[in-house]
Amino acid sequence: MNTKDIVNIAMFATLLSVCAWIYIPMTIPFTMQTFAVFLAMIVLGGKKGTIVICIYMLLGILGVPVFAGGTAGIGVVLGNTGGYMIGWLLMGVIVWLSERLTNNHKIVQIAAIIIGLVACYLFGTWWFLNIYTKSNGDAGFWSAFSLCVLPFVIPDLVKMFLAFSVGKRLQRIIKNV
Repeated sequence: MNTKDIVNIAMFATLLSVCAWIYIPMTIPFTMQTFAVFLAMIVLGGKKGTIVICIYMLLGILGVPVFAGGTAGIGVVLGNTGGYMIGWLLMGVIVWLSERLTNNHKIVQIAAIIIGLVACYLFGTWWFLNIYTKSNGDAGFWSAFSLCVLPFVIPDLVKMFLAFSVGKRLQRIIKNV
């Protein structure tokens, strides 16, 4: 990695942190974090985008208030909604693998991000169920899915569209700097 890569990764980790502060508190908070994750994947690619997520999570685990609502700590990652953050890492790996296996065609990138989002939803819901049932009793997958995923599908697709619109332009700007 060169200096430009390090600066870009730091910039996107900062953007992800700021987007976490834009939130609506709910059982699973509605935030702009997924927009920043999508944008990092589009502009930086899967490998560097995954590094962005790792840095963001490490900052939060170490106590920097970068998680939704200005929270921090390992308890957030290990809590009910932590599986969705870990799911972003799955998304990053899926995008990274798709880039290695293809020429990073736009359609393949869109498909990889959508598949990554589905993996994030499934892992996060599985995580939520495991943590939630330990403290609140048994809950079914479909009830958790309808609580934790369904309200976010359309907003996440809108954020994905915005990230693609902004990301392709931003990618050209960053390459020329």
